[in-house]
Amino acid sequence: MAVLVGEVRESVSRQSLSHDVRAMKIVLHRELIRYWRDRTRMVSGLIQPLLYLLVLGTGLSTLVTRGQPGVNLRTFMFAGVIAMSVNFTALFSAASIVWDREFGFLREMLVAPVSRASIVIGKCLGGAVVATFQGVAILLLAGLADVPYSPALLLTLLVESFIVAFTLTAFGVLLAARIKSIQAFMGVMQMVMLPLLFTSGGMFPLSNLPTWLTVITRLNPLTYAVDPMRHAVFEHVSASPAVQAVLNPGVTWNGWRVPVMLELLIVVALGLGLLSVAVARFSKTD
Repeated sequence: MAVLVGEVRESVSRQSLSHDVRAMKIVLHRELIRYWRDRTRMVSGLIQPLLYLLVLGTGLSTLVTRGQPGVNLRTFMFAGVIAMSVNFTALFSAASIVWDREFGFLREMLVAPVSRASIVIGKCLGGAVVATFQGVAILLLAGLADVPYSPALLLTLLVESFIVAFTLTAFGVLLAARIKSIQAFMGVMQMVMLPLLFTSGGMFPLSNLPTWLTVITRLNPLTYAVDPMRHAVFEHVSASPAVQAVLNPGVTWNGWRVPVMLELLIVVALGLGLLSVAVARFSKTD
């Protein structure tokens, strides 16, 4: 007796732009869900910035020129504290890639019928949004730093926070593409985060620095994110030209003050460059 076996065909969705956009949305949504469910992460991400702003800022406030309304060390450090909060959250958002690799979920995403670029972009956007949310919590505490709750100022700081968050997340994703264990990734993050912060001018003015430290601050990409934030803050507080010259000197190249828009363009260009390298790196991942 002859037995006929029917031909079984399995239909696999072809890669398309709509599928890539949907993949980006799914990855972004997954990052938001992870963040919302991890309340410990939300609270712990606020502790260190608050310690710097309230404890260190208040304790060292006597070092700042007195008698200037609206200006004290907390006001000066406010931009740096926002950058710190965004820095920590954005870089650690990339840690989930290492977790996903260890538990096999990353492989399932990479074999999906979507471009790997859409996965990386969704990851970077998700990390940037989460880090910006963390920065918003610091913005709500602006009054503690004698920073006015000006809608224009808060909107400016929010946009600048997202720009730096996207760039830092792209940097973290690039590192996560090469690091195989979560322990090694955390070690690298601890080694990278504090040097980036402390050499960005977030905790001290960029004026009257020794030559070697001036060179380091100019080479640090985070410097070009902190300075626009500080510039925005000092535009909304009362400070004499002398105090502005000391606390808000801006970033200079051989005596020329770099415009704020150019600083932001540098950060954006760096973020897009890091994103491109991360996409290329994941395209080679098996």
